[in-house]
Amino acid sequence: MELFEFKQVMVVRRDLDMGKGKIAVQVAHGAVSAAEEARRTFKAWWDAWLKEGQCKVVVRAESVEEIFQLEKRTKELRLPSALVTDRGLTQLEPGTITCLAIGPGPSPLIDSLTGNLSLL
Repeated sequence: MELFEFKQVMVVRRDLDMGKGKIAVQVAHGAVSAAEEARRTFKAWWDAWLKEGQCKVVVRAESVEEIFQLEKRTKELRLPSALVTDRGLTQLEPGTITCLAIGPGPSPLIDSLTGNLSLL
C-alpha cells in the first residue's frame, strides 16, 4: 500500500538556468493552479489529498519536449494539471514554459506518468 493515496507532482525543467528561488516560485504557481483545478473538477480527490497532508513531490524534466509529452499523457488520463509559463519579468524570456504540475490525484495513476523521473 502507498504511504499516500493521493499526491501532487511538479515536473521542473532542468535545461533552463533558473535559480533556486525562481524554481520555488514556479513550483508554487503550478501547485496552486493544479490544486484549484482539482478542487473544481475532482472534489473528492482534492478533499482526500487535503486530509492526508497534501503530499507534493518535485521531479526533473530534461527538456520542454518531455514536459509536453507528460502534459499530453496527463490530459489523456484526465488528471488535473497546470502548465506554468513565465511572464519574463526576471530570469527568463516571456512565455518560457518552466514546469508542469500534475494532481492532486491518485498516487498510482500519477506514478504511472512520473515514477521514472528523478527527484529535483
